[in-house]
Amino acid sequence: MDLLLYILSGAAVGLAVGLTGVGGGSLMTPILLLFGFPPHIAIGTDLLYASITKASGVIAHHKQKTVDWKITGYLALGSLPVSAVTVWLLANYFPSPESYADLLTHSLGTMLILTAGVLLLKSRIKTLHNTDDSPVRRFLEQHKYHFSLVMGMLLGFCVTLSSVGAGAFGAAILLILFPALSAIRIIGTDLAHAVPLTLIAGVGHMFLGNVDYQLLAALLIGSLPAIHLGTKLGSRLPNRILQPILSSMLLGLGIKYAFF
Repeated sequence: MDLLLYILSGAAVGLAVGLTGVGGGSLMTPILLLFGFPPHIAIGTDLLYASITKASGVIAHHKQKTVDWKITGYLALGSLPVSAVTVWLLANYFPSPESYADLLTHSLGTMLILTAGVLLLKSRIKTLHNTDDSPVRRFLEQHKYHFSLVMGMLLGFCVTLSSVGAGAFGAAILLILFPALSAIRIIGTDLAHAVPLTLIAGVGHMFLGNVDYQLLAALLIGSLPAIHLGTKLGSRLPNRILQPILSSMLLGLGIKYAFF
């Protein structure tokens, strides 16, 4: 019965991802915590789950030439080493996974709150930075690749600790630093960076013993077909209604894990 429940959960998250475009990390990890999995297992398993489910999307975007590989490279140059170092710190400075459980849950809560804020304010952010001609805007434009490297480092740390941030939060960073980038190229570039980041972080957690392989298989069985179904249904359902509902739910979960 537990296995069936995990398959159905994977299907539900996959459907939500297909409908709204929101990354599975912000949904899957809180669900696994609600099921009673310890934070290190929920986050470690979800990171590998995310890398596998997102991989096919990268292939599709690459074929459509909707990935800016230069930006992806700068983000990865910052995020991948920091992710590896974060795993090393967890392995060498904490005696057991239980000793860093609070760090993981508070990181998760913080990233859920940030993700919810990004989703709720996405259109305002886009409008602001498309019309902004301030000195700050010009400074960001002049140093956008350097900032990409720095923001990649931040993502590497946050995603490794929480499994959240490689999707909506990463896209918001691209929107701010590269306002001229089309929406489809922001999605493709963000996805192309998310796959190696979640893979490196997930493999790191795997070496820490933080992955439940039976759970991972069940989630993938449920989610992979559901993502394709959700994508087809998404064109027929009003995203302006679905995303605020999802954002409010993520905000509530974020407050729960960040402060309680």
